[in-house]
Amino acid sequence: MYAVFYYGFTNHNGAFTFENFFNVWKYSGVFLRSIYFTSISTLLCIIIGYPVAFTISRLSPKWQKISITAITLPMWVNSLLITYAIMTLLEINGPINGLLSFLNFEKVSLVNTRFAVLFGMVYNSICYVVLPIHSSLSKIDLGIIQAAKDLGANELKTFIKIIFPLSIPGILSGFAMTFGPSMSNFIISKMLGGNTSLLIGELVELKFLGNAYDPHSGSALALVLTLFIVLCTGLANQIQKYSR
Repeated sequence: MYAVFYYGFTNHNGAFTFENFFNVWKYSGVFLRSIYFTSISTLLCIIIGYPVAFTISRLSPKWQKISITAITLPMWVNSLLITYAIMTLLEINGPINGLLSFLNFEKVSLVNTRFAVLFGMVYNSICYVVLPIHSSLSKIDLGIIQAAKDLGANELKTFIKIIFPLSIPGILSGFAMTFGPSMSNFIISKMLGGNTSLLIGELVELKFLGNAYDPHSGSALALVLTLFIVLCTGLANQIQKYSR
């Protein structure tokens, strides 16, 4: 970490400078693309993960434990191996295209597309959304829900007025746990997006390991990215405090 600060605030001659940070604006397009992909993937994780978490919270304690274990299994596997598995799944001769061919549909190229990047980001992050939402839903006092029904509220109104507001802290926790790692991830965009979706995490890697080796520029990008993630996470935490 100290090396990142050193390179970020020095030039190639070792002199102190802010020029590296002034040059970050050159990569504003990559930043905006990264924010777009991360925001879409996080939103998809919440949209998909909330019904899953809600369904699990309504199961018996025994089946809740089994379901949560099944949800957390992908967390035990290295993300690189998961990404390779997704590549196999989406490639032209993979299972998905095999099914399309069996159904007499034309094969489609899914790897090296934006869809592949979003698919990989959602798959790698969705468990981090399901768990905190399930935790919030499980803590809701069933007596409050029963009281709402006794006062004439139907299932939909009970969900909108009581269940969903009480689960907002879980949603915000899921956002905080998903947004940062997705924003800085470089493996997914590199392996699944090819040259179609350069994201900020991959750009930082290229600055340190690629042909465009420039640790000073890469360190500045990494520090700006870290600051952005900290601000977003802090904002989510503040909103979570006021929503309790």
